[in-house]
Amino acid sequence: MRFGVLFLLALVLPHSALAQEERFFAGKQITLLVGFGAGGGYDLYGRTLIAHMGRHIPGNPSMVASNLPGAGGLELMNNLANLAPRDGTVIATFASGMPTAPFFNPEQARFDPTRLGWIGAMNTEEFIDIAWHTAPVQSLADLKARELILAGAAPGDATVDLPRLVDGVLGLHYRIVLGYKAMNEMELAMERGEAEGISGTTWTSLRARHADWIERHLVTVIAQYGAKPHPELPKVPLMISLAKSEAEREALDLLFARQEMGRPFAAPPGLPAARLGTLRRAFDATLADPLFLADAAKRQFELDPKRGEEVETLVARIAATPPAVVARVKAILSQPGK
Repeated sequence: MRFGVLFLLALVLPHSALAQEERFFAGKQITLLVGFGAGGGYDLYGRTLIAHMGRHIPGNPSMVASNLPGAGGLELMNNLANLAPRDGTVIATFASGMPTAPFFNPEQARFDPTRLGWIGAMNTEEFIDIAWHTAPVQSLADLKARELILAGAAPGDATVDLPRLVDGVLGLHYRIVLGYKAMNEMELAMERGEAEGISGTTWTSLRARHADWIERHLVTVIAQYGAKPHPELPKVPLMISLAKSEAEREALDLLFARQEMGRPFAAPPGLPAARLGTLRRAFDATLADPLFLADAAKRQFELDPKRGEEVETLVARIAATPPAVVARVKAILSQPGK
């Protein structure tokens, strides 16, 4: 296995560069920072990835995960951009909405997403709204007339930004209880009756973590945020279908675009190009590794990987959003009491 991995890397790295990478990583440990608490979807995906990724890196370094929740992921992003070593020994996974954080929270988001070393993304997110079966809101039609109380993390996270946006653009009604650090806390809050639903969770995560909820009809999927229906949710309406103008579609797309880079992985800025290339190709190889794929299948993960170069291009596109669109969305997201 190790010979095969090194042979593949030799196709894209000169021999001297390959040897240098092996010497650097041999005997080292790579830490994966996870921007959420233990047990959530990002944590499970990340830990499963690093259980296999080390053997696809020259020198076979060990890999460990360290959870760093806080401020919806901003604590992790600021750490990655400003404090983490810039040699490939620290990488991170975080909410896919982080590339838009500097637009909406510039005082706290002390990083430039276009300067990060984008390693890749594991799937296309399928963000959805769910309501507990006892909630008074069980459909989009209900949301136009009644308030749904949501559990959320913090501004910058999909569980907060997405409902605020569709509330402001489409006139739906949400009230968000902030401060939950991980999805399992939000789910527990919904079970306990502290909240009635969750916005900005994913169908993949819900199905993998709570298949029994689906089978027992304990939750209702009210809407989905993708450009087209998930194959398993053909009758669940799309939020984007409610847009009545191109201006509304542009505003929604600024945040909806994050779904194209579900469960992203990045290194600090300033990583040498060869080192970033090593991590990118190791990520690609892991996502094609039969042992990893078997683990992912057992956990019912949905995979639709994107290479680091693709994620880098998407982040640049988001960063180039017209200022007028950003200003409108920012005004919506900054409204108090939402």
